[in-house]
Order: sequence, then structure tokens, then C-alpha cells
Amino acid sequence: MLNYIWAGMLLIGIIYALFTGNMEAVSNACLEYAESAVTLCITMAGAMALWVGLMEIAGQAGLIDKFTGKLQPFISYLFPDVPEQHPARGYIATNLVANILGLGWACTPAGLKAMEELAKLEEERGMAGYETAGRRKNGNRAASDAMCAFLILNISSLQLIPVNMIAYRSKYGSLNPSGIILPAILATCCSTIAGIIYIKMRYGRKNGC
Repeated sequence: MLNYIWAGMLLIGIIYALFTGNMEAVSNACLEYAESAVTLCITMAGAMALWVGLMEIAGQAGLIDKFTGKLQPFISYLFPDVPEQHPARGYIATNLVANILGLGWACTPAGLKAMEELAKLEEERGMAGYETAGRRKNGNRAASDAMCAFLILNISSLQLIPVNMIAYRSKYGSLNPSGIILPAILATCCSTIAGIIYIKMRYGRKNGC
């Protein structure tokens, strides 16, 4: 759907420029921002290499394992239907740690693995004859409660260091790139609290509370 939206916006812009005699401005903008996009990618690659490298060092030092261990009670609270010692719990914890540190790109592999393991868990329950939230609708498997909860938590996650935004602000000449930290913490705290409340309300309705 997003592909159609972006394509439609581009097409409308080009047609408008054609009828208003601004095609030269469109061509110049395409060339200018194509160059800017490459430069931005290089800038972001450097920033992400730094933070992903630091996270790898933290992982080798055992800090990530400690963080994930501390998060297990929180995961049990939000994902009561995911058994202890299940592989999905480790991937969920790793994803949350990366999100909290602002490493949005670095958390993607763990997020995908978490979704994969949660899907396998629902398939196993289905084969065992249990009623699952991942039942099929119109021939397609619907997402389970745990998968929905993880997606909400991933999108609304608390961020202590918004690495991406700091890099963007630095690239485009902000006088204080790190000035976004406090507003980002406050905003993501609110979104995380709202996400947790919704998740618990969803599980509450499921259990008839």
C-alpha cells in the first residue's frame, strides 16, 4: 500500500510540474536529493557502525545477557502465554535492549526471529489441538496475541538514545543534535506506557476480565 501511495504522490507532482512549467525544477531537485540521499546513507552507516559495534562489545562482555535476564520478569508479565525458556523470549529481550539503546536497525534481526519463533509456537499449539489466537481467517493465518503484543511493544519502545534522530539532525546542520534526547525519552515513555496498557487490556478481554 505504501508503494502505491508514494508512487501516486510522485506521479501527481510530476504531472503538476509538467502543466505549470516547472519540470526543470523537478529534474534539478531529483539530481540534488539523489546526491543528498547517498551522503545521508554514508552518514547513517557510520553512526550505526559505531553503535552496533558498541553493542557487539557489550554482547561479548556479557552485558546484553545481563540485560535480557533482567527483562525476563517484564516479558513474563506482557507475554504470559509464551513459555519460560522458549527461544522467542530471548529474541524479544534482545530486540527490546536494542530499541532502548536507540539502535532501530540493529534490533530488526532479533525482531524478525522473535516473530518467527512466536509463529512456530502457535503452529505447535495448533497441531496439539489447542485453541490459538493464530487461527486462520479466510484461509490466512492471523497473528496471535503474543505477536500483536510484540509488534506494539516494538513500535512504541522506550528509547534512551535516539541514535537515528541525532545522526539526522547532525547531518542537516542542527546546532545541538543531542537536544532531542530528553523529548525523545518523554515521548517514548508515553508511547510505551500506552502500548503496555493496551496489551494488558487485550489479554484481559481474552481472559474475560
